[in-house]
Amino acid sequence: MKYFLFVVFAGMLMGQPPGYKTLLNGKDLNGWEVRGDGKWIVIDGGVVVGQRDYDSKSLAPGKRFTSEKEYGQWLNHQAWLYTKESFEQYDLHVEFWTKEHGNSGISLHDPSRAESAIAWPPDFAKTPAKIAYEIQINNNYPDPHPTGSIYGFVDAPKDALRENQWNVMDISVRKDSIAVKLNGREVAKIKPDPKRATSGPIGLQLHDQFSVIHFKNIWIKKIS
Repeated sequence: MKYFLFVVFAGMLMGQPPGYKTLLNGKDLNGWEVRGDGKWIVIDGGVVVGQRDYDSKSLAPGKRFTSEKEYGQWLNHQAWLYTKESFEQYDLHVEFWTKEHGNSGISLHDPSRAESAIAWPPDFAKTPAKIAYEIQINNNYPDPHPTGSIYGFVDAPKDALRENQWNVMDISVRKDSIAVKLNGREVAKIKPDPKRATSGPIGLQLHDQFSVIHFKNIWIKKIS
């Protein structure tokens, strides 16, 4: 019994590694900025949940669309949650869960803070994935880029994701490389585009009107 209690206690002590600091305090969104019409709340266990806020008059469920294009703009109109602080080189640890057909992402080095993605109508040519970097989160959403992909640069293997479960992503951001590990396995790595920003905030995405995303244990270690 004593050994069992020791193991349980030791497990409770496991948490963020030395040198990391948490970006979520487990109580509220202090240190974060809501961008767009997403509704972000902190629930038990320090989990941040993102979903759409249908109180927005321009995006109400009863809105009438004049064309298929306008409907597509509404459907894929993004919402984001950004750190107020900007970062340059770092290691980032994120745990996430999204429902079946859910789509999300993590943006890096986006000085626009998704301005074109949250505008109405959105400008999809200037979303964080197009002007900065987005690490894809995709649970069987009809998108060709699997979870862990560095969107628009390199695709991750499809079998690295644990579908409909919590997953762990570790992102290494350096001047000469961006690398992604999914559940302990390296799934993507690139050399940064010299035309894109070298510092900026970290963003959490609500990709479309029907996705729901959960995040927890978001830790960062700055690299000097």
